[in-house]
Amino acid sequence: MALKQRKTKVKDDSDTNNELLNDFSVSKVSLVEKKDKKWYKMANVLMTTVAFITRFYYIWFPNEVVFDEVHFGKFASYYLERTYFFDLHPPFAKMLIAAVGWLIGFNGKFKFENIGDSYTDNSVPYIPLRALSAVLGTATVPLMFGTLEECGFSVWSCILGSALVALDNAHIAETRLILLDATLVVSVAASIFCYVKFSKLRNKPFTWEWYKWLALTGLSLSFVISTKYVGVLTFFSVGAAVAVDLWNLLDYKKGLTLGQVRRHFFARLVLLIFVPFLIYLGWFWIHFAILTRSGPGDAFMSSDFQETLSDSPLAREAKDVNYHDIVTFKHKDTECLLHSHPYKYPMRYDDGRISSQGQQVTCVKVQDDDSNNYWEILPVKPYPFSQKLGHPVMQGDSFRLRHVNTNGYLLTHDVASPLYPTNEEFTVIPPQEGDGDRFDDTLFKLDPVDKNVGSVLKSKASILKVLHVPTTVAMWTHDDELLPDWAFNHQEVNGNKKLQESSNNWFIDTIVNISAERAVYIPKPVKKLPFLRKWMELQSLMFEHNNKLSSEHPYASQPDAWPICKSGVSFWTNNPEKLQIFFLGNIPGWWFECVMIIAFISIAIFDQLTRQRNVKILTNKSRNKLYNSVGFFFVCWCFHYFPFFLMGRQKFLHHYLPAHLLAALLAGAMFEFLFTNNRTEEFAGKDEKIDEVNQVYTIGVIAMLSVIIWGFIFFAPMTYGNVSLSVEEVQKREWMDIKLHFNK
Repeated sequence: MALKQRKTKVKDDSDTNNELLNDFSVSKVSLVEKKDKKWYKMANVLMTTVAFITRFYYIWFPNEVVFDEVHFGKFASYYLERTYFFDLHPPFAKMLIAAVGWLIGFNGKFKFENIGDSYTDNSVPYIPLRALSAVLGTATVPLMFGTLEECGFSVWSCILGSALVALDNAHIAETRLILLDATLVVSVAASIFCYVKFSKLRNKPFTWEWYKWLALTGLSLSFVISTKYVGVLTFFSVGAAVAVDLWNLLDYKKGLTLGQVRRHFFARLVLLIFVPFLIYLGWFWIHFAILTRSGPGDAFMSSDFQETLSDSPLAREAKDVNYHDIVTFKHKDTECLLHSHPYKYPMRYDDGRISSQGQQVTCVKVQDDDSNNYWEILPVKPYPFSQKLGHPVMQGDSFRLRHVNTNGYLLTHDVASPLYPTNEEFTVIPPQEGDGDRFDDTLFKLDPVDKNVGSVLKSKASILKVLHVPTTVAMWTHDDELLPDWAFNHQEVNGNKKLQESSNNWFIDTIVNISAERAVYIPKPVKKLPFLRKWMELQSLMFEHNNKLSSEHPYASQPDAWPICKSGVSFWTNNPEKLQIFFLGNIPGWWFECVMIIAFISIAIFDQLTRQRNVKILTNKSRNKLYNSVGFFFVCWCFHYFPFFLMGRQKFLHHYLPAHLLAALLAGAMFEFLFTNNRTEEFAGKDEKIDEVNQVYTIGVIAMLSVIIWGFIFFAPMTYGNVSLSVEEVQKREWMDIKLHFNK
């Protein structure tokens, strides 16, 4: 028996363009007739089963670490060992993986160090960890099906839209490994589904059902933003629909009082913004509550934060710094040590500029003890000889630095540095000059990053900027370019006029001449910090390091290549057996989505142009569905896609998956629209049944499904990695810019 097309009953809306264009959130269509319900249920079960099979098929293969399982498996191990780590993403999805690990008895000893490390040799229960992603990936499909169903589309449209994800090779590859994207994508799907359910209750405001679906929308949004920060794009998508909805409610024609409009506004404000944000903060609270031990993430955090962790090396090694201590200064970013030696700057640099020919000051990355890295901290006003020891250096103090080996004073002056002509040269001058006319030039100030002026300077713990008092520049080094052979290819040290840059940060690494009495470790209780202070510090670092991900990567790609899946990403290879997992989409399905997006834009523009001339080609019912349902999916797709063009960080094909999900919804809906008799009586054919899907539609869907199934099967060896292909077979799958392994 053929699947029955959905019959809908729609009230004729106003013919006004503004109402149609502004109310793009959800199509105002009726519920499915009861006799058709069973077809939707059966079809939904069918598509869910397909999704389940495609994601769990061969999930145990390979029994090795694949792609970014290196990161997210490792993070799960850190959670289980309660050791602190740093990552760019919020904690929710990572804690889900760790929770599964805890439930199955994984102890976290295995650290997923390298792609290709064996799970079986290390007794890692990896299948349940991968199964979490597979379950979430499976759950995405019925949510998509339900979204199209609630928007009033036929069974065939629901099947087509959900098949574009159920049989998509990119979604399958990403949702059968220990990765975060399965959680992200299912949360996006849940957010859209719940908002559609909520919007359908617009005529029953403030009822239990209305509040339930509004709250579930907020909960889903909280999961999105708590998984990856690109989840904010889902907030924008739903937020745009909410803004339009509130604008329409404000219309006096709706008959609502200002008090009722206020109630609508605050209900959405609380359940779609405040509650999701509190849930988002809650995951961080749990994150900090679990990770209480010192770990690999310590180095990213401030000294105050590190002191909240048990077994912190900082707590053991941090010592108060006194005047006349001989110390080493380490640069926080490049981890090199402030250095000087008797060699001079050349009189003339390669670009013709003249130097001071003073003693070189550089920065070196060495592990052994080099006395050329030793500096004595001197007070501006010397203490009497009998009382000179034991005076602590306070953060914010002015001081001088004496280079121990050459007995000269550090200074900077108005001479251009070797590599940065805009920055000042650092040098060391003889003591007779430093104690004479150039005394003021040797004055520096300790500017603490945490602004804790007046507290005692501590080795390891106190992060500070070393500011030159007379010229107000910060001591700075970089590894952008190394000095030539005349400086032994060391890093340059110069005076940076941009004082606020974090790359100016240094700390005292060791106190060389510390007495045995001062070196004794005295245990002290773990420090407590307010939750919000810890969260704000971590949040700031996450954004900062995310923006630094701008280096080249062989598999990075630009957003303009994503919709057509122009290239992919290598996940895993097995050279002896010539097996590979390569991340790429079901390309025919992706191209089909692009065609449907273009079709929507074209028809929408055409409709607006004809309406401007008072030519009404499309019926009100079809326009309602075009703008309110397909248009909603289009706006969501735009919000999830175009912002990536503005991002400077590394970008990869998997960043397109949430947008692809929405493109699939749009494609399923738009395909039905194209096969619907949408024209008004004036332009309709003689025997055309207005606003009904024509008979060719079913054939079109079956044909498109056949193409999608073929595409899935064709690229499946790259998705599962369990089949070795010949060179010719590999080359046949190298579409566009896709470069596979074992192609020669």
